[in-house]
Amino acid sequence: MVKRFICWIFFMLIAWTANGQNTVIRGVVTDSITGEALPYVSVLLEGTTIGTTTNLDGQFSFSTSSKTRNLQVSYLGYAEKTLKVIPGKTNTFKVQLVPVSIALSEVIIKPKKEKYSKKENPAVTFVKNAIERRESNDPRNHDYFQYDQYEKMVFAMNDFQPKPKRQDGKVRKFDFLVDYIDTLDIGTTILPVSEKEKVSTVYFRKDPKSEKRLIKGSKSAGVDEIFSRDGIQQFLDEVFREVNIFQNDIPLFLNRFVSPLSTMGPNFYKYYLLDTLEIDNRKCVDLGFVPFTSETFGFTGHLYITLDSTYFVKRVKLNVPKDINLNFVGGMTIEQTFDRAEDGTRIITKDDINVDFKLSQKSKGMYARRLNIYSNQSFAPPEDQSVFQQSAPVITVKEAFSQPENFWDNNRPLEAGRRKQNTVEALMAKLRSVPIFYITEKVVSILVSGYIATNKDPLKSKFEFGPMNTTISGNAIEGARFRVGGTTTTAFSKRLFLDGYVAYGTKDEKIKYDAIAEYSFIDKKEYRKEFPVHSIRAEYSYDINQLGQQYMYTNQDNIFLAWKRQKDTRATYLRKAELTYYREHYNGLAYGAVLRNRKEYATEYAVFDRIGANQEISPVKSYSMTELEFKFRFAPNEKFYQTRNYRYPITLDAPVFTVNHITALKGALGSSYTYNRTDVGIQKRFWFSAFGYTDIICKAGKVWNKVPYPLLIIPNANLSYTVQPESYTCMNAMEFLNDEYASWDVTYFMNGALLNRLPLIKKLKWREVFSFRGLYGNLTEKNNPANGGEGLYLFPAGSYAMGKAPYMEVGVGVENIFKFLRLDYVWRLNYKDHPGIQTRGVRFSMHLTF
Repeated sequence: MVKRFICWIFFMLIAWTANGQNTVIRGVVTDSITGEALPYVSVLLEGTTIGTTTNLDGQFSFSTSSKTRNLQVSYLGYAEKTLKVIPGKTNTFKVQLVPVSIALSEVIIKPKKEKYSKKENPAVTFVKNAIERRESNDPRNHDYFQYDQYEKMVFAMNDFQPKPKRQDGKVRKFDFLVDYIDTLDIGTTILPVSEKEKVSTVYFRKDPKSEKRLIKGSKSAGVDEIFSRDGIQQFLDEVFREVNIFQNDIPLFLNRFVSPLSTMGPNFYKYYLLDTLEIDNRKCVDLGFVPFTSETFGFTGHLYITLDSTYFVKRVKLNVPKDINLNFVGGMTIEQTFDRAEDGTRIITKDDINVDFKLSQKSKGMYARRLNIYSNQSFAPPEDQSVFQQSAPVITVKEAFSQPENFWDNNRPLEAGRRKQNTVEALMAKLRSVPIFYITEKVVSILVSGYIATNKDPLKSKFEFGPMNTTISGNAIEGARFRVGGTTTTAFSKRLFLDGYVAYGTKDEKIKYDAIAEYSFIDKKEYRKEFPVHSIRAEYSYDINQLGQQYMYTNQDNIFLAWKRQKDTRATYLRKAELTYYREHYNGLAYGAVLRNRKEYATEYAVFDRIGANQEISPVKSYSMTELEFKFRFAPNEKFYQTRNYRYPITLDAPVFTVNHITALKGALGSSYTYNRTDVGIQKRFWFSAFGYTDIICKAGKVWNKVPYPLLIIPNANLSYTVQPESYTCMNAMEFLNDEYASWDVTYFMNGALLNRLPLIKKLKWREVFSFRGLYGNLTEKNNPANGGEGLYLFPAGSYAMGKAPYMEVGVGVENIFKFLRLDYVWRLNYKDHPGIQTRGVRFSMHLTF
């Protein structure tokens, strides 16, 4: 035993001595101008073959027992650098390689303190020539253009290192994960958790302009299956938009980046002529670029442009600056390649995006890649012209989601890699066999969708309970409110849907309910409200009606809105029966009609005190209306994320126009009054490139007849502490009553354009938000009970007719606090003499954004 212990000590001493003599060399290599990481840089000890190359992040690391004291760092197009190494120690380097100047360039590059000038700069002159010619070789200048596209999108756990197997031989629950690990070209190990593939053909026609995408095959698997398939696809299509550097702004990550070939590029970027090289037997210039301000939404990178009169872009490499105010993106590389057709037309052949997503700098995060390969480009008219007659911009063949494996083998390019046996589908099946993962997935699915399935297999669940966020809530009239409801699914019927709920308030002790039966004229894939809607719906309900409070993107009894800044007692009870026809078209046009009968009951908080012929006041329990409403909406190219009950806009780039009109005739089908109301609206987002964007919502409306106050125009008051669009933060419910109005809501998101320039503050990556909203309202004499109009109801206490000045409020806020929190300080500009109002306050909202 003693001998074994001495031997063990002896070997430990040898190992310690050997380790002490080793030299550890590590570091990172970057471009001295752009600051971007340089992959595949050669790092060798001078006079030896000992060394390595950098990975995709420009990092390198190795150890050696060599006594060599010089380290050589070399890369094509950059000046070689020699560094001193201390043997037997750990050497850490931050290497900045300087691009090699070429004969064309007269710019003197100084990595530290550079004096950059646009005037008489040959690099700026060169890029201006490229910008002037960017439209001339656009393939969509032809009468027809078509091509095949293969798309692959992979999400994976980055730098995944499985736990070593137990020495006692026992198997852990997730030991099988090692069988599904993949390795990137740079040697980083990843665990793919989501994979999507799509094969399609795109057809373009110039006149009349039309573009259609025919999806021939589509498959997906992964942890994101808990989300809506179409909804998540819409979202990913916007986040990972196909990059077109030949336009001024590049949509990416739901933001707008300034293109290096933008007309404002010379005022946003610094350009450098770095090198000449040959690409596909054509001599090209390596044009480097970097934003003047590294925190702004621009790129660093290289454009490889032919050295001839065409200034043809052969290759593009884009990176995001290290200091950019962009959340969750630890690094990104975009590579594109182009071919030149015989007539000079530009044809893209590859668009490859690699992204490292990180919650924090120290986390390993997620790896994502979206690869597009383009082939079979043609400018001839398609053989089947009927494709342009289809109304949908995206046409999916019936067998697209069930293509056999040989279809994918025949259509998957070599660059996408061969299909492995241990796929994401197999991984998900294995994970779901582990009870803790299966239960966790189900819980997350309920939180995301808000519904509980009644079958273990979601595809076989014919009825689901929900939404769960309305199960328990509360308000001043009902007290604690309990609700149970649910809906049928496409497993029950792809065309017939039943939906409803029952609710009970502990304070008013009344039962409320809602029942819906809807028939769709087209088959639905997931939800009854999914786009496009073409249906007829019958609904009957009885519930409270919160006057002056409208909820655009959530339920009125959402538990998260129960916390109010004042009591929400301005409410009545409303019994309603509706028959609705509604239709949406792929071009953004939508229209419908609603036949509605409703009976509204007064409460102690919203009494109906009717003015008689002799000015006597008599209480009225209720009034009835039978109305016909016409709806029109036009939202071309609208993008939204679809859930079961709501659509959340992904972008507001497309204008949204709305027109509504309600009409009723006194005595017809029990109507108490003749009633006509018209509303129009427009909504649009305006981008200011590197300086953020502005969302503008404008509306106007008029009530044309003499009617009591419940039928007047009641502005939407926000009584919660959350930021709500299209509502007034410091206005009380039913504070103003009008029969004419014009409103505006303007919010400017600066994306950190100011705060990014402040030392220390810019490290927080906060972003400025400014808002200004208001409403001009008017109450004509015929609808003002102060004039003693017969048949009108007296206004409740705290309700007023608006004066000549519009109601206005402004807000100043900061978003992106901890990457998810927005805080606004809002104050009211006028009508401050009204009792019981809040003139200023802090509001918040929570959402994740890039």
